[in-house]
Amino acid sequence: MRVSRRLIAAAAGAIVAALLTGCESDSGSGGKAEEVTFGYIGDFNGTSLLAIANDQKLWAKHGLKADAKVFTNGPLQIQALGAGDLDFGYIGPGAMWLPASGQAKVVAINTLGNADRVIAQPGITSIQQLKGKTVGVPEGTSGDMILTLALKKAGMTKQDVKVVPMDPSTIVSAFSSKKIDAAGFWYPATATIKKQVPDLVELAKNDDFASEVSFPTAFVAGNQVVANEKAKTEKVLAVLRDAMRYRSENMDQSIALTAKMLKIPVDQVKADAANVKVLSVDELDTMTKDGTIDKWLTGMSDYFVQAGKLKSPADPKSYYTGDLFMAAAQ
Repeated sequence: MRVSRRLIAAAAGAIVAALLTGCESDSGSGGKAEEVTFGYIGDFNGTSLLAIANDQKLWAKHGLKADAKVFTNGPLQIQALGAGDLDFGYIGPGAMWLPASGQAKVVAINTLGNADRVIAQPGITSIQQLKGKTVGVPEGTSGDMILTLALKKAGMTKQDVKVVPMDPSTIVSAFSSKKIDAAGFWYPATATIKKQVPDLVELAKNDDFASEVSFPTAFVAGNQVVANEKAKTEKVLAVLRDAMRYRSENMDQSIALTAKMLKIPVDQVKADAANVKVLSVDELDTMTKDGTIDKWLTGMSDYFVQAGKLKSPADPKSYYTGDLFMAAAQ
């Protein structure tokens, strides 16, 4: 798989990311720690568990040394997993079609997202009014997903608008300077845009489609890592489980730790976290056992078939390793 320039740029940020993470270098048992490369996105969903793992020394507890690398979206991380540049990463719901198509494994569900929006310039008050207008979207992400769902609900398709694939940072600048009419995007970046365009209009949000599809965020691993590095996978899942338990029991502190790692104000992270439904370890275990997560993933798979991302529906059991997640509790 060809690695894009954006991936190279993201990997080049590893030195900065390593400074942010402050990961431990010694294992809890006194032996040499096993190294793991871990991708993340700089928001509450993508960063909070890593921030907790660093603060609570969970990497060392489970015999790991983590090198965290920051990315702007999930698809870039899937590319990095496929290229062997990452062992594990984090994706939002819009990128779930990539593991569903066999390009990675979902090793843990993280949260349910409610941060995605279709936003428009002041004066545009409906999805129908986007016809013929320019809409920026990070392709293959949850921003792409929310736009597709909103257009479908309005009896439209992407053919009815001028879709322009853009990086998240480009969307912020392009929308703020009114070079695009609308965007399929997400918080907290949308909050940044609001500082420049306070009267922007939110035309659609995740909750509008709750009866059709859920929006789980997830942690993913390279196929070869899961197949050939069982011990490392088990250790990473143990870290994630410990961090999840801490997060669900200590939300305010988790927000503070995330803000510290990202070097942004606590209030900004708190606002971001308000768009997230945090799931406890016990809830995730129960929903793995009773098929709830499989149902979520099946619903997303059906959507991705309709959106043209998948040729046919994918069986969640082919890419969600729920058994490994639960086994890491032992």
